Amino acid sequence: MDVGVDSPERHDHPTAMPEAFSNGITLHYDEHGAKDAPPILLIMGLSLQMIAWPEALCADLAARGFRVIRFDNRDVGLSTKLFGAPSPTATDFAGLFLLGRRLPAARVAYRLTDLADDALGLLDALGLESAHVVGLSMGGMVAQEMLLRAPGRVRSLVSMHSSTLEPGLPMPTADARKVLFQSPPRSREEAIERGVEVFRVIGSPSHFDAARTRARTEHAHDRSSYRLGVPRQLAAILSSEPRHDRLRRTEVPAAVVHGRLDPLLPVAHGESTARALRGASLHVLDDLGHDLPEAHLPRFAEIIADTAHRGERGQPPGNSIQRHR
Repeated sequence: MDVGVDSPERHDHPTAMPEAFSNGITLHYDEHGAKDAPPILLIMGLSLQMIAWPEALCADLAARGFRVIRFDNRDVGLSTKLFGAPSPTATDFAGLFLLGRRLPAARVAYRLTDLADDALGLLDALGLESAHVVGLSMGGMVAQEMLLRAPGRVRSLVSMHSSTLEPGLPMPTADARKVLFQSPPRSREEAIERGVEVFRVIGSPSHFDAARTRARTEHAHDRSSYRLGVPRQLAAILSSEPRHDRLRRTEVPAAVVHGRLDPLLPVAHGESTARALRGASLHVLDDLGHDLPEAHLPRFAEIIADTAHRGERGQPPGNSIQRHR
């Protein structure tokens, strides 16, 4: 994990994207599709900007009749940075993973509930009473918190590569932990090499494309190279309470997508999420890691659209497990 010294210097580049004031901060967002179409809110995961949601996926969902909204979470991309806010140190994380210690409360700037309130505030700013919500990894956790905090505002839920943080679930693999917890990069090139290596380790082995991953990493770095939000977002995850018991008291059309090869959140995390979300369908993809391979984008769009259509009809799906090669 890149843990360095916070700085008031902004690394953002000008953008014509719209922004919304939400929960005391500013969120940058964009939209695909007709304004009067049923809205789908996409929430990205730890450290990643909204552009990690592929344009092709957004366009596919828009073509299926949805208004697709994606945004930068706080502390990454072009949304508000919490300069000077508390941040865990490398020693804090080492104590957490090696010795089982809790993160010191003084090092936690915000929690997943705050990120959920950011997303709900974005719906307010856009004049939306509710939306279909899709979250990836940390974004899936935020989506779950949205459902818990404001169930009437979540029409349907798709949780991808995510977790309820139920006790006893497996840890990330040693390789995944090693690649995430590293000293801060000292240059643009080192930062980009680091980003490529992260996805080489946590992504889908049979779909990894080094050149394409490098191009995406360069684009994201040049859009915003601010990295101090990453340990704060990770602290938000690790300081939050498990959700499995609370989610069992909710009922919403839901789907869970997980990779059989996910080294960051092993597949048991997806299975736990599907058990917690009553009536959720579980889609386990045998060749998938912790990423969004281009080859699977049509399948992802199909799952999201199908779940949203059930939400539009107010019809929870029956329990099912589906595996796709």
